[in-house]
Amino acid sequence: MSTDTLELAKALISRRSLTPDDAGCQEIIIGRLEKLGFKIEKMRFGNVDNFWARRGTSAPLVCFAGHTDVVPTGPLDKWESEPFTPTIRDGMLFGRGAADMKTSLAAFITAIEAFLGEHPGHAGSIALLITSDEEGIAVDGTVKVVEALKARNELMDYCIVGEPSCVSRLGDTIKNGRRGSLSGKLTVKGVQGHIAYPHLAKNPIHLAAPAIAELAATQWDQGNEYFPPTTWQVSNVHGGTGVTNVIPGTVEVMFNFRFSTASTVEGLKSRVHAILDQHGLEYELAWELSGKPFLTPRGDLVAAIGSAILEVTGVETELSTSGGTSDGRFIADICNQLVEFGPLNATIHKLNECVAEADIEPLKEIYRLTLTKLLA
Repeated sequence: MSTDTLELAKALISRRSLTPDDAGCQEIIIGRLEKLGFKIEKMRFGNVDNFWARRGTSAPLVCFAGHTDVVPTGPLDKWESEPFTPTIRDGMLFGRGAADMKTSLAAFITAIEAFLGEHPGHAGSIALLITSDEEGIAVDGTVKVVEALKARNELMDYCIVGEPSCVSRLGDTIKNGRRGSLSGKLTVKGVQGHIAYPHLAKNPIHLAAPAIAELAATQWDQGNEYFPPTTWQVSNVHGGTGVTNVIPGTVEVMFNFRFSTASTVEGLKSRVHAILDQHGLEYELAWELSGKPFLTPRGDLVAAIGSAILEVTGVETELSTSGGTSDGRFIADICNQLVEFGPLNATIHKLNECVAEADIEPLKEIYRLTLTKLLA
């Protein structure tokens, strides 16, 4: 059955908004918001379109956040229907961005419209933070908008990010936090030489191996109520000239921490350096922090959206901090309570991405009812 949410989702999916091209999605959304009295602030950084929309000036401020950009389609001949032609087949809505996350965006809008129709004089304020740079390098998107808001002390009380969070059925999972991501590029130095004369060389691979083994075996923390223990993983190792008779002069090891709120960035760095130094290595180590961990414990927002899910779907939701990073890592800097909730994530970034047509209106109802619980 066609609904306004479904039709809006189709309109957004039909836009070929490959990162960082918004392809007109934001103008569709802005047109709906302006009719509701939202003040629109377009924020373009580099070649990325973003906007901040707000209705009201009082607290509490409830923000919906998301992205209009999508990942590439992959081979078109592997799709059962054209990825930017939204298609309903066997009860599913197919199209690139259907799950990640244009259906959530559509549900944001229709939920707000329904809420305002019922509660025109509601307490607090409603906002949206929308970017077209979430699936890419994410340097001119949400992070820049957050910096601008922070500079003028415009903070959020609650934020719902529409990332697809559910596993088996709509409502089964809320993301109430994400692990941080800290990467390192380690270069261990040796002395290059002929492999037949090892006493005239120093093999950096041999030198680095015991340290790598210790790093891999180290327990960095035990996690906590919401997070599993921090993990350290090697992603790439490169050394040598490509021939069999030369001892390399250096070996390069790239690694990554996925870390919880039980550890700190500086603490992890310090422990890595201590292990490398203990093994007497001559090395260089470049660090890159792509996201700090964030966590929203049980409180007003978790209770509101959890009870909304239960009322709409009958599902007792679970809290999770699994998965990679999201733009929530930036928003958490100016928001007291933040969760991610959206449709099933089983097909995101895959061929034939889809959402169940039967989940679309319930998703909108969950967002509407959450607003009601927080602001009405």
